[in-house]
Amino acid sequence: MKQYKHYIFTILLSLIFLEIAAQKKEMKLPTTRILFIFDASQSMLGTWESGKKINIARKYLISIVDSLEQIDNIQMALRVYGHQSPVPPQDCSDTKLEVPFSDNNASRIRQKLRYLIPKGTTPIAYSLERAEYDFPDCPNCRNVIILITDGIEACDGDPCAVSERLQRKGIFLKPFVIGIGYDPYFKETFDCIGNFYNTPNEEKFKEVLGVVISRALNSTTAQVNLLDINNKPTETNVNLTFYDNFSGKIKYNFVHTINYMGNPDTLILDPLITYDIVAHTLPPRRIDSIKLTSGKHTMIGIKAPQGYLTISCPGSFQYKDLQTIIREKDKPQTLTVQLLNKTQKFIIGKYDLEVLTLPKILIEDAEIQQSKTTTIKIPRPGIANFLMSSSGYTSLYTEKKDTLIHIYNFETNTTRKSLVLQPGNYKVVYRAKNVKESIYTISKKFNIKSGTSQSIILH
Repeated sequence: MKQYKHYIFTILLSLIFLEIAAQKKEMKLPTTRILFIFDASQSMLGTWESGKKINIARKYLISIVDSLEQIDNIQMALRVYGHQSPVPPQDCSDTKLEVPFSDNNASRIRQKLRYLIPKGTTPIAYSLERAEYDFPDCPNCRNVIILITDGIEACDGDPCAVSERLQRKGIFLKPFVIGIGYDPYFKETFDCIGNFYNTPNEEKFKEVLGVVISRALNSTTAQVNLLDINNKPTETNVNLTFYDNFSGKIKYNFVHTINYMGNPDTLILDPLITYDIVAHTLPPRRIDSIKLTSGKHTMIGIKAPQGYLTISCPGSFQYKDLQTIIREKDKPQTLTVQLLNKTQKFIIGKYDLEVLTLPKILIEDAEIQQSKTTTIKIPRPGIANFLMSSSGYTSLYTEKKDTLIHIYNFETNTTRKSLVLQPGNYKVVYRAKNVKESIYTISKKFNIKSGTSQSIILH
């Protein structure tokens, strides 16, 4: 019997995993677009271990292009600088998109790399500026730059400022910069541009190029734990928005889920981005500057203990679409508006409620507790039927300690009006429109009781 149950469980589990795999297969994966910015300045003719820098760099880059050609959802492009104009004189506009993004363009990139002849200067900042236009609009693409250079900026540009500006605009992710050979100024110069890798020898260059490609392509996993008051990950069914911490742009939206195994679901994320995460609870909860490591599962905890709030009016059918304004305790901003007899989840704590009855009901310090439902009951209303001898100017008040508190103005052209009112004492003030003397103002007091109806005649 136990073996039979285990067999059934195994089959069900297999079916679940097959369903998950099918769903993931149907997901529209983003296209990764890699722009190689390649240094073909005059200094690349220099010797480096087994040969000239240009020959070593293009040999390994061509082998990378060969590998990427076989992978789905990858597009490549090639921008080259320093290859059009010799020095002297110095041409700081010497940069060109030699092979734009497209499918099946690997052979064109290889061909261009094979016949590059280093000639000119090193306009890194200008090349990055022009790269903004190398990425056509694409709603489901991640844009990556891999800059391969043996020298620092040789013109008057500021590559760090350009890189930062274009990252903030969301044009591309933080670039990868591979420095060919050893230069003491490399790290100081390139760290601010992007992810810098120093390659003092040929073997290291080959290794780093592979690491960079792996980082550019690989996703990683994370698990967001929405923690209850006991720091257990029991909260769920909340939309999570992942923002790029640098550009502020939205990268993902996931509705948090507890998976079939009873754990918060695993998310597949881009590890090149530092994230700010907002859990859209009421009120929202936010956690900033979350960094991921490629290939490493990251657990992210957000404190989001929640309970429930219901506002009801037992025995009454007079209220239709009655709204309640809800604010956090001692905060003037409206948090949300809730309808009568509806239940919403809130972060635990105290709230101030403004029920939009006539007159308004103000409730302070309504407390939400973990996993419990707080029910606010408002009194059953009554109905007041107003009959005016003619159209005029009519207003309704409550009276407290000889002070009139205004709650409603009637339309001036009306002679009949029914209002749903909370139980209590009221005063109505009326003057006919065609009467031009204030002495003919009429004031009447009346009382409303729950579940009753009465007529107030004004003439």
